[in-house]
Order: sequence, then C-alpha cells, then structure tokens
Amino acid sequence: MPDAQQLAQQILDAVGGSANIADVENCMTRLRVEVVSDSSVALEDLKATDGVMAAIAAGSNLQIVLGPGLVDRVADGLEALRAAAPPAAAGGPGASPEELAARGASIKATARSRSDGRTMRAIRKISAIFIPLIPALIACGLIAGINGILTNLGWVPGVTPFLGVLSSGFLSLLAVFVGMNAAKEFGGTPILGGAVGGIIVAAGVANVTVFGETLAPGQGGVLGALAGGILAAYVERFMRRVTPDVIALIVVPTVTVLVAGSVTLGILMSVAGVVSVAIGTAATWLLANGGAFAGFVLGGLFLPLVMTGMHQGLIPIHTTLIDQTGWTVLLPVLAMGGAGQIGACIALWVRFRSNASLVRTIRGALPAGFLGVGEPLIYGVTLPLGRPFITACIGGAFGGGVVGLFDQLGHSVGAIAIGASDLSLIPLLNGSSGYGWALLGYGSGLIVAYVVGFVATLLFGVSDSVRADLEAQSASPSGDPVAPDAPLDVQVTPADSAGAAR
Repeated sequence: MPDAQQLAQQILDAVGGSANIADVENCMTRLRVEVVSDSSVALEDLKATDGVMAAIAAGSNLQIVLGPGLVDRVADGLEALRAAAPPAAAGGPGASPEELAARGASIKATARSRSDGRTMRAIRKISAIFIPLIPALIACGLIAGINGILTNLGWVPGVTPFLGVLSSGFLSLLAVFVGMNAAKEFGGTPILGGAVGGIIVAAGVANVTVFGETLAPGQGGVLGALAGGILAAYVERFMRRVTPDVIALIVVPTVTVLVAGSVTLGILMSVAGVVSVAIGTAATWLLANGGAFAGFVLGGLFLPLVMTGMHQGLIPIHTTLIDQTGWTVLLPVLAMGGAGQIGACIALWVRFRSNASLVRTIRGALPAGFLGVGEPLIYGVTLPLGRPFITACIGGAFGGGVVGLFDQLGHSVGAIAIGASDLSLIPLLNGSSGYGWALLGYGSGLIVAYVVGFVATLLFGVSDSVRADLEAQSASPSGDPVAPDAPLDVQVTPADSAGAAR
C-alpha cells in the first residue's frame, strides 16, 4: 500500500505545485483537482505514479482515481502540503506584460469554469453531507440483512433482537446526523444542526399540530433534516455577525435553535413530508409501470452519471426511499451499469490478452469493480478507449431492464442501504416479495449485464484504429512483449469518444 503522504507529494509535483492548484475535493474514490493552468500538469507522470489507478484531464479539472480510504488520506496530505507552501508571488515589478496577460487569462478561465459548474458544485456540496454517512449505512444495512436471514431461518432467536437494535439505532437517528453534516457543510456548528435535525425524530412531535395537521415523529425524514441543518447554518452565521462577542455564547446558539427549529417544526417537516412521499410514489410507480423500459433507461444512463459525478445527487433520494419504505428500488437498477462495464472489461481482457499494459490495468481494477467501485474501470479502461464505455452502458441497460421487469411483475427489487453495488449489494437486498425474489431479480440482472456487456464489446467495442494501437503495443519492435508497467497509450478519434463524452 503506497504511503499517503508520499503519494500526496508526488501528485502535488505532477500537477505543477501548490501555486497551480485552485481547489481540491474528494469523493469516496476520486481526488478532484482544479488547476490554474492545465499546461503545467504532467499527466503521464501522474498516471505512472504508484497508487494512482487512473487520471483523466478535462480542461482545468483533473480526476485522479485512488480508491476508497486512500483518497481521504491523500486529500488530507495534499491540503497540508498546500497550507505549508509559501504564498506565490502575485506578479511584481519583474513580471512581463505577456506573463501578466497569461496569468490574467488563466484566472479568467478558472473563474468561468467555476461559474459554469454551479450545478455540479451544488451537487457535490449536498453529496458531501451524505457521503460521511455511507459507512454506517452499509454496516447497519449488512447487520439488518444478516438479522433478516437469521429470522427467516428461525436460527438463534435470542440473537435477532440484539442484532435488530444494532442495525436500527443509527437509522432511527439519521435525521440528527444529516442535520449535523448539513450545518457543517454550510459553515455552521454541527451540533446545532444536529439539535434541529433531532426535532424531526423527537417523540413529542406527535403532540404538535400545524395548519390543522398533527405531525408525526420522523415526518419529512432526511429531506427535512437537510433543509433544517442548512437553515441553522445560515441563521447561526447571521447571528454571529450581529451579536456582540460578550453575549455570543448564549445568544447565538439559542436563537439558532429557536428560529431554525421553529421553521423546521412549523414548515419544513410538512413540506419535506409531502416531497418525500412524492419521491417514493414516483420511484415505485416508475418501475411498477415502466418496468423493463424504465430499467433499461436508468441502467444505461448510470455510468455517464458516475463519470460526471452527478450520481452523488441521487444519494438523498436513495436515503429518502430507505427511510420511507425500508429500501430503495433505484439502486439495484442503477447498479447494472457497473455490471455491464465489468463484462466489457473482461471482453477487452480476452480480446487483447497479449497487451500487458491493458491486462495489468484491468486485472488491478476488476476486484474493485466486482465490489461496486467502478471509477478505476471507467477512467482507466472504458472511457479512454471510447467505444467500450458505450457498450458497457448497453450491458447496464439490458441488466436494468431485467430488474425493472421484476418490479413490473410485482416482485420489487430493493436495497436496504446505499454505498454498495455489484456483488457487495447482494447481502443488502430486500423487496416486496422478500429476499429470495429480490436476489433472483438482482442476480438475473447481473448475469444479463455481464453477458451483454461482454458480447457487445467483443463484437462492436473497439474501432479499427484503437485495435491497431492496442495490437501494436502488444509487442515491441523487437517482438518482445511490452513491459507490464507501461502506460495504456491509444489514440481515440472523436468518432470513437463522442458518445462516451456526452
């Protein structure tokens, strides 16, 4: 396992140093680096760095795939290195007019790219509230799955209540944690956001009547807690600006909880409750009536969502469905995209097994793919090659169609937790007809996605130009195989990558 601090230093050097970094963010597997000048980035050196699974540049935005766990440590290390670096000179009398003009153009381009990405930044901000919760959601979901299996089998009856408490404790207080993270992400104090989120699950809510409606504990769920936590952050920030320091410790938190809590109790719980019910009804209706077609569309679109990072925007919807019905029917369908990609990559492995570089990349990324982490395969294999990304989406579409068909037949396939996918989602399955039907529907979809992704890639997944490049890399001019650590280097024409880039 590479040392995180050393890897952070290598990434910093490859992207052009601290002065060339405008912003750094990370999700569960990827490091997103916004650079000032993309011409200062040594992309090939970055790809060849030990510990970097894949790296792709889209203008001033770098996506560096490191894998779960490691990406958090590297992000922290990179921020520490940036903080320790001396400030860059702002120009000075020695700068030429050309240098100043170039620097101004770079700053303008960076500002434009940030302005154009408001939607994506909003999605990342909201997803940052839920991503820290995913490990606990997975853990509690797995414990609940184990408990369900033991209950159905009638084994160890004294243990099942014990496991039931372990699995439900976190979920019963999910609104509190969402409120805490929401307040923190929007510049407030986490514990005040948690205090507002806690109102939603408080038993005393049942004694409150708003607009003639008696509220119920948990009404509005995570959406209400999300809105309440954000509101608490804004109220707190305003109060800190206008409150004298001598009384701030008493006044600021009191007014924050009083104002944000009152709005949450009086308005947000009711509104969020209506929205939550609408989301659940719409998702259930879509798959119950759209069936195979709806599953086909959703399964085929998921990889492009992952590529752009927009899949993180679905986390509140998944969480709302789990909070409302006990499972999300969307996740098993969307997970088929990753299965189609696995089939596509296995086809590439079979077809170009003499290309040591390609095989090494696929072999290293497939285990993560089978466990539901698809970014290494996206950025390391299918997207750089162009067409395999499209054939992977086709495999995902057919797999999603199968899962959607089960939903349409009345045997809904759901997941009781988020954060897992592919094979790792199997213990977390449940649905309207129980675990057995859910497993049959999900397993059938996986097999179809694997097979269709494999066959489509084998038949249509590689253009003549890309195939020639891959075959040329299979042997050196002397006829010796290419070194196993050689980087994947193919020329993808616009026609190859146009569909994948959209």
